[in-house]
Amino acid sequence: MEDSGQKNKEREAADNEMIEKAFHHLLDTYLASRHRKKVDIITKAFNFARQAHKGVRRLSGEPYIMHPIAVAQIACEEMGLGSTSICAALLHDVVEDTDYTVEDIENIFGKKIASIVDGLTKISGGIFGDKASTQAENFKKLLLTMSDDIRVILIKICDRLHNMRTLSSQPANKQYKIAGETLYIYAPLAHRLGLNKIKNELEDLSFRFEHPEEYEKIKQKLAFTEKDRNKLFDDFTAPIREALDKMGMKYTIKARVKTPYSIWTKMQNKHVTFEEIYDILAVRIVFVPLKREEEVNECFQIYVTLNKIYKSHPDRLRDWVNHPKANGYQALHVTLMSRTGQWIEVQIRSDRMDEIAEQGFAAHWKYKEHDQEGEEDSELNDWLRTIKEILDDPQPDAMDFLDTIKLNLFASEIFVFTPKGEIKTMPANCTALDFAFTIHTFLGSHCIGAKVNHKLVPMSHKLKSGDQVEILTSKSQHPKPEWINFVCTAKAKGKIQAILRRDNKEVQRKGEEILRQWLKDNDMTPATSIIDKLCAFHDMLKPESFFQALGERSIILGDKDLDELLGKKKKTSSSSGGWRKFVPFLKSKEKAAVKPDLLVVGRDFNRKIPCVITEDTIGMYIFPDCCHPIPGDDILGFINSKNQVEIHKRVCSVATKFKSSFGNRILDAKWDMHKRLFFDAVIEIRGIDRKAMLYDVSKVLSKDLDVNIHKLTISADQGIFVGTVEIRVHDRDEVVMIMKRLKTIDDLQEVSQIM
Repeated sequence: MEDSGQKNKEREAADNEMIEKAFHHLLDTYLASRHRKKVDIITKAFNFARQAHKGVRRLSGEPYIMHPIAVAQIACEEMGLGSTSICAALLHDVVEDTDYTVEDIENIFGKKIASIVDGLTKISGGIFGDKASTQAENFKKLLLTMSDDIRVILIKICDRLHNMRTLSSQPANKQYKIAGETLYIYAPLAHRLGLNKIKNELEDLSFRFEHPEEYEKIKQKLAFTEKDRNKLFDDFTAPIREALDKMGMKYTIKARVKTPYSIWTKMQNKHVTFEEIYDILAVRIVFVPLKREEEVNECFQIYVTLNKIYKSHPDRLRDWVNHPKANGYQALHVTLMSRTGQWIEVQIRSDRMDEIAEQGFAAHWKYKEHDQEGEEDSELNDWLRTIKEILDDPQPDAMDFLDTIKLNLFASEIFVFTPKGEIKTMPANCTALDFAFTIHTFLGSHCIGAKVNHKLVPMSHKLKSGDQVEILTSKSQHPKPEWINFVCTAKAKGKIQAILRRDNKEVQRKGEEILRQWLKDNDMTPATSIIDKLCAFHDMLKPESFFQALGERSIILGDKDLDELLGKKKKTSSSSGGWRKFVPFLKSKEKAAVKPDLLVVGRDFNRKIPCVITEDTIGMYIFPDCCHPIPGDDILGFINSKNQVEIHKRVCSVATKFKSSFGNRILDAKWDMHKRLFFDAVIEIRGIDRKAMLYDVSKVLSKDLDVNIHKLTISADQGIFVGTVEIRVHDRDEVVMIMKRLKTIDDLQEVSQIM
């Protein structure tokens, strides 16, 4: 007993020392900042939070108070926020996790801190129906609170960043949920708010937990090629330094290396290897202007100087100095040809622009540290207004909501002019209809076309930077479902969906009446269980869709529906076609002895243990058509509405939505296969058309590699051929080996796998 008591005392002393050290580091960081020094209120918030969380530990084993301190440290050091935000960060979990209320916080720390803590608590708390997505609902709350005080969302991003940094203590299924949600929601949000450094770290951490092997491979390759990169950087920047010194500039030149996540994304999108990516290195020149009002001119003076040393790419000049991005980003981007024959991007920014690029809106935060509020950035206000308009229309489907908002979070931008010459910032690939909705909802909903640069174009016409756009309208025009297919802004999509939903409600009411009458004619009473059965029978996910189909007469209720409700017809989902219809392999070297039933997740199912997929258990899982995973792919499990387990690739776009919207249904899944089953894989090939190309491809596959070709198609046009090869393989390693071998064929330029 004495030993355990002594150990507890020693542990408590060590904890206290760790807590004090972390808090003093926070204070030192704050005191070194430009903010007014309100140390007393920060110390008071720390002591209050420490007492409130006393005795509680995180999954990692450390005292809980270390988390709020870490969040406050990020807010102070990495976002440059002041005492109000630091206090709110220290107190952000108090109301949710302890008996203290928002009123208690307000009485002790004042209205402003209490309102931020309340905003953060609302995001975390809340009870929703079984079919509602908790994460998406919370995200709605997050966006609603932004318009009151954007510090709520900034602290929430700090909170998410610390959770990602400590994610290794969580079980794998939770890691996939949190990493997926981070990549889908928080990284784009950080990008939209100009938090470039934090966005990169959130993406990298998500990538590290979702694809650990790929992450490590890229990290190792970056380390291996570091020496060559450093030499290229030194050789490239030496004449630049000499020229800037002659100009009398005060500057720093930094090497900016692509993050593992952005390298991996490019490898996936462009179907290239690490070695084939040439823009891993970029150069950043950060200068202190001689006169603050002359910083734009000085950017261009540096640009002119660089052009005297190196040849610039004519199509790669990006002027974000005169036309800042919507998130406040300013810089001049130019791509120069190095003397070793490589294109290198150079970013030119002043020290002020650099601070805004790294810390975003937080760097030029306009709130004062007392209650008086300053002006917010007008671009941010416009974005918040768009979000509020979308939130004003109740949207039943949380997944649609996430997609609608996400459309504009990562969009690159173009500049478009109104007929009067007013400039509007729009996302790239936007259409005339998007522009109409940006100006006014009435203009968008009655749009029949547009004049772009005085030429008549349809509303689906894609706009380019510099276009002058006049919208044409008609009172008889009304939004149509197909409009959704060619708009790309969140506002336009949200408004069209809202108008269509209002129209659909009438059709749904008609459908409900048809169902009620049909049930009455068959001596049945309307009930939720009956509607659910009919929805399942007609493959409808939601009752609203079922009522819509009834109202449109695309579903006619009849005897089969009656048999289904009365249980006269046996379900055939597992007997017709058997278990093989759910399994992506085509044949095995051994006959399947017994047909396994689909796994159904019950109450006692342990969600922390991974689903292990073997030759014997593969038939227990559903393999949907969206991504076709094969052994060797990083995979996860998803518990669907029937409590069966679907297997998806972790990079699958459908799985991405599940992670961000239904995270509690995500399971870890692993392969344990032994090359006894064959799986389908489709490889796309492109290259220069020549005689015997088809022969060479089939020879490599059939003769050299002994691959089972299921289908091979090639078509050629104007000297270029495109082909697809459907093959049967055991696992991912075989696909990689086959693709590598195909790349050795003369004139075959590109080899990629189709998901």
